[in-house]
Amino acid sequence: MRLAIPARAFVGLAAIHLQFHHFFHHLFHHRFHGPPFDYVGLAFGALVSSAGLPGPGEALLIAGGILAAAGRLDIASVIAVAFVGATAGGVVGWLVGLKAGRTMLSAPGPFQHARLRALKRGDRIFHRYVAIAVILTPSWIAGIHRVRSRVYQPWNALSAAMWAVGVGLAAYYVGPSVVDFLGDLGLVTLLIVVAVGVGVIVVTLLEHRRIRERRRAAGSRAPGSAPESEGAPLERRSPVSPAPGDGGVS
Repeated sequence: MRLAIPARAFVGLAAIHLQFHHFFHHLFHHRFHGPPFDYVGLAFGALVSSAGLPGPGEALLIAGGILAAAGRLDIASVIAVAFVGATAGGVVGWLVGLKAGRTMLSAPGPFQHARLRALKRGDRIFHRYVAIAVILTPSWIAGIHRVRSRVYQPWNALSAAMWAVGVGLAAYYVGPSVVDFLGDLGLVTLLIVVAVGVGVIVVTLLEHRRIRERRRAAGSRAPGSAPESEGAPLERRSPVSPAPGDGGVS
């Protein structure tokens, strides 16, 4: 009975070891399996997203992981291509921020004092926590704060590796289950769920709009004034006459 828990733990660790051994074996001895256009699109999307521009890099990596799980692509190739594209995009974004970003933010114009304060605050953060800042912020921000190349490049490569391996393997192992779940729901059920979600969003937006209109209408009224009904005659009051026998103040 005492050997049951260590045996189960040993089996679990052995399974994890075999999975990682299989992955790294394919990573270093892989071949590109599947359409080359898919890998080119993944590399370009990863480059654009890592450069700091809105791009489909993460969506393409997730799709690549799911296709690899289906046998249409090679997971090691997907991760390697995403890593190369993300690393190159990080270098591009860092160079853009280094060459032009700080000059644009410190140029005379609207909110110059606020921009300069933001630059000083960012300089202090990058000086104290350069590794965390490089990993968690867009690449061009590291260039704006003049992170040196020998400091930036290793952390940029580590950030790209964490992104490619983490997202790629998550899509490879979890993605097929999500796809199967959506397939079991069926198209009609999925459309109903989407329609209900859209309906909830529309109702919420309309309610917020009514609340704003009520507040605007209440704010436009003058304080202390009451609305008068249109067409209603004004009631005239006659002056108060003294009561008979009242001669006034004696």
